[in-house]
Amino acid sequence: MKKRVAHKALIFDMDGTIVDTNRIWDNATQKLLISKGVSYTPTIHKAVRELLMGGAGGLKTGCALLKHMFDLPQTPEELAAEKKAHAHAEYMHGVVFIEGFTDFHAKIVHVPKAIATNADDRTLELTHQALQLHRYFGEHIYGISQVNHVGKPDPAIFLHAAAKLGFAPHECVVIEDSATGIKAAKAAGMYCIGINTHNNRDLLVLADAIVDGYHEIDFLDLI
Repeated sequence: MKKRVAHKALIFDMDGTIVDTNRIWDNATQKLLISKGVSYTPTIHKAVRELLMGGAGGLKTGCALLKHMFDLPQTPEELAAEKKAHAHAEYMHGVVFIEGFTDFHAKIVHVPKAIATNADDRTLELTHQALQLHRYFGEHIYGISQVNHVGKPDPAIFLHAAAKLGFAPHECVVIEDSATGIKAAKAAGMYCIGINTHNNRDLLVLADAIVDGYHEIDFLDLI
């Protein structure tokens, strides 16, 4: 009989997993494209959402896809900076926790836990100012700058978080909402729960388990 792994720590993605920012980033994409002369019809909106669904490998990669899709003259870096500015303008008033996260956190308050996100330092700072993330994760909040800006699906950020928590990768459970994040977690050798905040289970097929909300996760069962 295969020995069951003893999971001891939780690692969370941030945007779309514990923080409901999907609408903010959708609005930022819309504002960016309209400013570039794109006629943002419902058909275009649907196509862009499908293109960027699940993170698209990070902000710069997503903007590179937009550049190609609409033949934009700006560099991906320029587009990313502009999109980020649009999003950050909404953060202090528009960012909230994903439904069910705070109740779930109350059940696992003594479990070692961390955030591991592709977000940059400024996005993390704004999110913390709005939601006081340190109340939930202490100092274990890790962004892409701490792994030389190597983003998911590379496992670097998850491996970094596990090392900082003091656990081996196989002792950690990751909660993710994106295909790229799930790929990163599996590449890190971690058990991964896909949370269906995008209402698209197809994004989560590589996860070890899929849930529609935090009320379906029983971490005590995993340990």
